[in-house]
Amino acid sequence: MKIAVIGQSLFGQEVYCHLRKEGYEVVGVFTVPDKNGKADPLGLEAEKDGVPVFKFPRWREKGQALPDVVAKYQALGAELNVLPFCSQFIPMEVINAPRHGSIIYHPSLLPRHRGASAINWTLIHGDKKGGFTVFWADDGLDTGDLLLQRECEILPDDTVSTLYNRFLFPEGIKGMVQAVRLIAEGRAPRVPQPEEGATYEGIQKKETAKINWEQPAEAIHNWIRGNDKVPGAWTEACGQKLTFFNSTLNTAGLVPEGEALPIPGAHRPGVVTKAGLILFGNDDRMLLVKNIQLEDGKMIPASHFFRGEDSSALELTEAELVTMEGVRSAWKRILPNVLEVEDSTDFFKSGAASVDVVRLVEEVKELCDGVELENEDVYMATTFKDFIQLLVRKLRGDDKESECIIDYVEKAVNKLTLRMPHQLFIGGTFVDAEGAKTYETINPTDGSVICQVSLAQVSDVDKAVAAAKDAFENGLWGKISARDRGRLLYRLADLMEQHQEELATIEALDAGAVYTLALKTHVGMSIQTFRYFAGWCDKIQGSTIPINQARPNRNLTLTRKEPIGHVGLLMNPGPFTPMRSLGSLVGQRLSDHPDVRKIGFTGSTEVGKHIMKSCALSNVKKVSLELGGKSPLIIFADCDLSKAVQMGMSSVFFNKGENCIAAGRLFVEDSIHDQFVQKVVEEVKKMKIGNPLDRDTNHGPQNHQAHLRKLIEYCQRGVKEGATLVCGGNQVPRPGFFFEPTVFTDVEDHMFIAKEESFGPVMVISRFADGDMDTVLSRANATEFGLASGVFTRDIGKALYVSDKLEAGTVFINTYNKTDVAAPFGGFKQSGFGKDLGEAALNEYLRVKTVTFEY
Repeated sequence: MKIAVIGQSLFGQEVYCHLRKEGYEVVGVFTVPDKNGKADPLGLEAEKDGVPVFKFPRWREKGQALPDVVAKYQALGAELNVLPFCSQFIPMEVINAPRHGSIIYHPSLLPRHRGASAINWTLIHGDKKGGFTVFWADDGLDTGDLLLQRECEILPDDTVSTLYNRFLFPEGIKGMVQAVRLIAEGRAPRVPQPEEGATYEGIQKKETAKINWEQPAEAIHNWIRGNDKVPGAWTEACGQKLTFFNSTLNTAGLVPEGEALPIPGAHRPGVVTKAGLILFGNDDRMLLVKNIQLEDGKMIPASHFFRGEDSSALELTEAELVTMEGVRSAWKRILPNVLEVEDSTDFFKSGAASVDVVRLVEEVKELCDGVELENEDVYMATTFKDFIQLLVRKLRGDDKESECIIDYVEKAVNKLTLRMPHQLFIGGTFVDAEGAKTYETINPTDGSVICQVSLAQVSDVDKAVAAAKDAFENGLWGKISARDRGRLLYRLADLMEQHQEELATIEALDAGAVYTLALKTHVGMSIQTFRYFAGWCDKIQGSTIPINQARPNRNLTLTRKEPIGHVGLLMNPGPFTPMRSLGSLVGQRLSDHPDVRKIGFTGSTEVGKHIMKSCALSNVKKVSLELGGKSPLIIFADCDLSKAVQMGMSSVFFNKGENCIAAGRLFVEDSIHDQFVQKVVEEVKKMKIGNPLDRDTNHGPQNHQAHLRKLIEYCQRGVKEGATLVCGGNQVPRPGFFFEPTVFTDVEDHMFIAKEESFGPVMVISRFADGDMDTVLSRANATEFGLASGVFTRDIGKALYVSDKLEAGTVFINTYNKTDVAAPFGGFKQSGFGKDLGEAALNEYLRVKTVTFEY
């Protein structure tokens, strides 16, 4: 029988090996992509055997199976799919493809505890019996017919790890192999799952693992052990989050005498004793916790909680002391210039290079029977003492990083469940603003409140800058190789791509962006940007420069490109928004802050000038500015008129005009002016205005109500000054902040709407005389802005001439809005300076150091 194994982890590896040992033909293995350059054990084992291994990052996209993935699978001719442990969503086209179907391992006695955290919930609910199920896969969530079940007793102090290691792992492997044997022999049952007694619990995460103290001691114990080791049950006490591990109800003979630990919400204060931390349920019964993880990630014995900072250092056992001396010998071999390796000896300051990191990792793995150790661990713990502490934590299994606790706002939108953080993100943690201040963020589609978002204060800016400073000077990012940094940026792009539908939905919900546009541009271009600059990480380099020699000696001069330091990136919401005061508060502090070395600002010219002044007066910060625009688009009579109409519409109405490079003014040659306007109006009437989440919507709401009011005033002023309002100019009579696509003609150069940016869906059209190229160029350049521009003509000579003369950072010829992550973007004149995107953007964040040798 030909088998395809789909899964991952050591469990998957063992099932694969046992199936091969039983003589089954494994025609292919499907596992997860390499993580941090490390292959999954299942894939690694299969590759050794010459079995085809596939590492698809995903099997489907937008709910549909990926045809090339399915084709590669089908080409193997598998007769049975075996899924020992699989975190990916496998499409039914694959599940149902084999003659014998697909079987899956699940670590609970189905139908109880369906879902991804079954072991956790088995313990949390205090089940007396546990076990596993092998079932036939269907299109439900763990709802397929039962093939085989095995049960075991749950011990009083079992944790996820002990239950898994004692029974679920070894017996589960045997169970999977037995299930395959029954299928091969034609004796495998299909017993429909009963719905009676069925339960489903969600994935257990750190943010949901907070302890509820209003319950009996046994329930609290079950909660702690059900979350041990991952994600970790936690509470707040002594001004920090404490995570508890190794809980027991065996408190016979234990006297609650020691130092009290007040815990908000608890029935009684905890008591730190020599045995550990005693906790109480609301039934006054006791439980004992033996280990506590502090908020900074350090694991300590609970009995040491009040011993101060030094107590966080692990006390080594005799066996661990022997290991420590073995590691010390390895350090001595790698660092021959160091006479004695002491606790304070720094690996890198003692002369170690990157190749020595690899050697140390491999030597320690050999010494410690394959302990999971990575190069980054050496960079994180550079002194011998810190390295030993890190290693021992790994050997004890206490090295799991705390998950980032996030207070989400959940909304069911666009057939998705969105989980949106709403706090400030400082130092790798989501936190409330100083004084718990918030503001309402509004859904522009209907004017409803999405949620309360933390409102940053000056003190929050200072905390964020301090965290950035510490990360820049002491963090891992600056210590790992440039290539590894690129790899992490690629990973970020991959994660964004995996969640692009959610991100685009949030853009539609929060900013009114049309969903399909957000997928392609707002989110899609962001993903492309991260990938583009990920490729640059290991290609930023200096040069060698020939200089006059100091004879009779010689000289060598080289340059190095170094990161400029801590950067503040600001986006001004505009002078008419309710967020202007916040932008002023945060932006001013960043501009003034002595530890910030560069400001990048996108917003109004007025505010940009103020930022330049602040940056000069504070510490002469480097500045790059993308400011206002009034981009001209010149349409000549010899153009492709249909394309000019299409692109002219896009140049103005793209993203409902909320586009920094929108064509703020169209100059149309007289002989085609009326025809152009007629065609534009016809196309405007075809535009569907509506909910940005509807797939056929062309035009969504403006970003906020204040902007909508300004657009109404803008159009009223245009009419008052004598421009002809051809269509639009009003709010759409429906809930939300919708504004009609608007077209003005007969706009003269002195008018307000000819000179000022609307940042909305307002097309401003002026005529120019046939053949008068130099005059129209003069009019197009008669602005203090110079962000973008465009020209439509079939005459290449005319196009090149106009592009030479237009005073703008970007010139589009026979197209518009065609930006790309590889092409530099930035303005001239009062539209700012500095470049985003492309290689040129790198220079905005680098400083060049010149180094000269004499020899």
